Amino acid sequence: LRRWLADPETAFQDQHRTIASASDPDLGVLRVNTDESPLAALARLKGRDGVPFLDPAHVDAGERLRSDFTRGHLQPSLGQRWEPLGTGRRPGEAGGAVELGEAALAARQRIETALEAVGPELSGVLIDVCCFLKRLSEVERERQWPARSAKLMLRTALAGLARHYAGPRRNPRRRPSAPPPRAP
Repeated sequence: LRRWLADPETAFQDQHRTIASASDPDLGVLRVNTDESPLAALARLKGRDGVPFLDPAHVDAGERLRSDFTRGHLQPSLGQRWEPLGTGRRPGEAGGAVELGEAALAARQRIETALEAVGPELSGVLIDVCCFLKRLSEVERERQWPARSAKLMLRTALAGLARHYAGPRRNPRRRPSAPPPRAP
């Protein structure tokens, strides 16, 4: 039905994607395929009580990590390079981070601080699911986890990531303490 209702030029693509607009402070308004991320499927799941499995803040945190991962050029290159062999760095020349732009370096720094905040136990599942877009069953098989355990580990990791991105909170119940009375 989706294919039949779609534009004939892009009918096949439109039946397999859901396009939405998203705003990015650096890039402006973007068109995003919301079905691409594994977090989108988990965000649609609801528990017995009708509460969504993932909070919107958790999904936003995962997508923010993925955006920084992409901006930091951390995705491995899977295609062939068509650059001539003679070009590039000369022996003894600096490379790596020197060749990256400021935006990519800043994105890598944001990823590093976010993963440190989550901890080494949970950062791997975040990278696998949010950045490499692996399915939960694939993560469980690779890590030899019990069935349906990756879902809970991911939710715990996303909660920590969302807490990191939210920044420090003030406790509204705490009142500033009064200064001690002066001695006469």
